[in-house]
Amino acid sequence: MKEVILITGASSGFGALTARALAGAGHIVYASMQDLGGRNADKVKELDQFAKERSLDLRAVELDVTSEKSANSAVESILKDQGRLDVIVHNAGHMAYGPAEAFTTDQFAKLYDINVLGTQRINRAVLPQLRKQGRGLLIWVGSTSTRGGTPPYLSPYFAAKAAMDSLAVSYAGEVSRWGIETCIVVPGAFTSGTKHFANAGKPEDSKRVAAYEAGPYKGFGDSTSKALAATVPPDADVSEVARAIARVVGLPFGQRPFRVYVDPAQDGGEVVGVVADRIRAEFLRRIGLEDLMTPAKRP
Repeated sequence: MKEVILITGASSGFGALTARALAGAGHIVYASMQDLGGRNADKVKELDQFAKERSLDLRAVELDVTSEKSANSAVESILKDQGRLDVIVHNAGHMAYGPAEAFTTDQFAKLYDINVLGTQRINRAVLPQLRKQGRGLLIWVGSTSTRGGTPPYLSPYFAAKAAMDSLAVSYAGEVSRWGIETCIVVPGAFTSGTKHFANAGKPEDSKRVAAYEAGPYKGFGDSTSKALAATVPPDADVSEVARAIARVVGLPFGQRPFRVYVDPAQDGGEVVGVVADRIRAEFLRRIGLEDLMTPAKRP
């Protein structure tokens, strides 16, 4: 079935790759990004060219996940065009690298706003339509950092991703009776193939950074970054994340997995995650809510 899909943060990285993979699978894809006529104008041109050369239904749409007005406007424009919206890919996110103490509170809040509150704004914009349809799919692009063997110096990102994962789990139980499915796609640390690490934010408190560099953590940031990169196999293909998402979308209703891991570094997140999800399922059965683990078929 041809689905109408909205992807957040689709100017580059996982989002851009996923937009192309889903359009290539025959879906109607809206790749959202900010400032279509400005800093992302070249990205829009590339997207349009890609779609035109392959006769795909792939379109850029203006969307800033930190703005409720922007989220509502983007969703309204899609519904005006298509009359429905079937799949949401919560992909927008930003990373920051450095000692936690050196990040200001405002920096932590900004990362949380993008990675967590952004998903809430989008959900509030789309869920009335999905509930009305009695059908839909929420895909959350998470991170093995929520449960895996992850290094220090990525605390703002890791904390936000953990919060997003928790929110996704809660939402899953609250929308399943409406016929809305949930899948959390969990990538590992792809240190190349995207600009995730290259564009990572830095701490604003330079004095705190200097204190760490002058003490027992001198050179820690560089050495840890190199060590993390070394855990990723040289043949790791970042496009596999996009292909995994496309496979999930292509599955029949009711057969989509709750989690999908794409972790070439094998940092242990999947091992812990499988246990955590099993315990969640057992607890839901224990309190008589086992029906929340599968989407209801709505008339």
